[in-house]
Amino acid sequence: MFDAAARRLIDPPLNRAGARLAAAGWTANGVTLLGLALGVLSALVIALGAPLLALIPLLASRIADGLDGAVARATKGTDFGGYLDIAADFMFYGAVPFAFVVLDPAQNTLAGAFLLFAFYVNGTSFLGYAILAEKHGLETRAQGIKSLYYSNGILEGTETIVFFVVICMFPAAFPALAWMFGMLCFLTAGLRIYGASRIFVDKGPST
Repeated sequence: MFDAAARRLIDPPLNRAGARLAAAGWTANGVTLLGLALGVLSALVIALGAPLLALIPLLASRIADGLDGAVARATKGTDFGGYLDIAADFMFYGAVPFAFVVLDPAQNTLAGAFLLFAFYVNGTSFLGYAILAEKHGLETRAQGIKSLYYSNGILEGTETIVFFVVICMFPAAFPALAWMFGMLCFLTAGLRIYGASRIFVDKGPST
């Protein structure tokens, strides 16, 4: 919901930093993999019992996630780079809730499973929409220049990062917050599917 507004604020400094990284020899894929490594590290730190400390690599991973696109724009982006970026994002999004389940299985397992279920459904609705948008030539730059169509929704990347920060700061509240965020994920997916039904009603095969 807030990604478009956030992009207008963060893209100019990210683009400047990305140009410097590209000039120093960094590749977009290298930055993507660095961001993924930092995200996995944050999940490991959570699982080991230090969710507040995990905020450092978690936020650093999200900075890298913004910088990879900036490096790509300063050099030559590739379709594989866009694919790697979204795959790394989904890995990170799954790793953090799983880490909270490992941290406290007795309290967090059911809520964590529900949240991962909701992420799965929401992610599928997002990627399916992107495939149809590509097929029918739709384009948007509301969330910046992307390799695939980014449909908007109630929950987007900005809201997810804020959620991760909050549960790291208040780990005891994970179950309640995970249930609430998961329900909002299902609502986001439902609205996206409804929107697709209005746009892609009679275009192409049904399966």
